[in-house]
Order: sequence, then C-alpha cells, then structure tokens
Amino acid sequence: MQNLKVVVGCDHAGLDLAHFVYTFLQQKQAQITMFAPPKGQRVDYPDFAHQVSDALKQDCQAKGVLVCGSGIGMSMACNRVTGMRAALCTDAYMARMARLHNDANVLCLGQNVVGFGVALSILEAFFSTEFEGGRHVLRLAKLEGQPC
Repeated sequence: MQNLKVVVGCDHAGLDLAHFVYTFLQQKQAQITMFAPPKGQRVDYPDFAHQVSDALKQDCQAKGVLVCGSGIGMSMACNRVTGMRAALCTDAYMARMARLHNDANVLCLGQNVVGFGVALSILEAFFSTEFEGGRHVLRLAKLEGQPC
C-alpha cells in the first residue's frame, strides 16, 4: 500500500466508521483527504459523494471511501459521476471482487450495516487487491464514460 492516496467522505450517519477508516489509512501511511461534517450536524450524503468524486477526478490514481448509514445513498450518488466506479461492499469477498473484476475506485460502506471488525477486513481486501484487467477491460469500457 505504498504511495496510497485516499479521499474519504461521509455524512452524519457514517461519521464514526469514517474516522475508523481514517485511522486505518493513517496506519498504512496513506495520504488522506477527508470530507466530513462536524459531529452532530445533519448533512446530505450527495454533497460528500460529489466532493470525493471531484477530488478523485483530479487524481485518477487515488481511491475513495464513502460512508453513510447504509452505504446505498453514497454509492448511488457517486456512481452518477462519470469515471466513478463505486462499490457497496458488506464483506471482504465483495471488496476483493470489486477491485479484481470491476476496478472499483470507490469503496462504499454502511455504518449501520458492517461492524468495525468486518469493515477492517473489507478495507484490507479493497486496498490490497489490484485490477485483473484482461477480459474485464472491455466490460468497463461499456460502462458510462471512460474509466478513470
């Protein structure tokens, strides 16, 4: 995980898990940018999904992590942005496959869905798996927009 650059974003419902993600990434010596609301302030998840997406469009080598209550809203909002391939993962297998076959550049997590232990295994799988390429490249090209 050398030279890892990650942009983390969350809404109020994902704040605790997002801070856990931030700590995990710090331990991996990643370069981290974080977009998060102040504790206790209700916000709209699309605003943070768009901030993370905009930052990733500036650096296509970076990866993103988005956290909300279920992960669903963040993944829906992020996937509306050209070049973003956000994967909502609830276990390590999904995270591994999201990277291996889909070249996901954004991991979405639901704070109310996964515990911190499961989140740790998901993060490890997502950030340690490289895109396989090959037959999957054509499939990615069929998605809206060019892969970032």
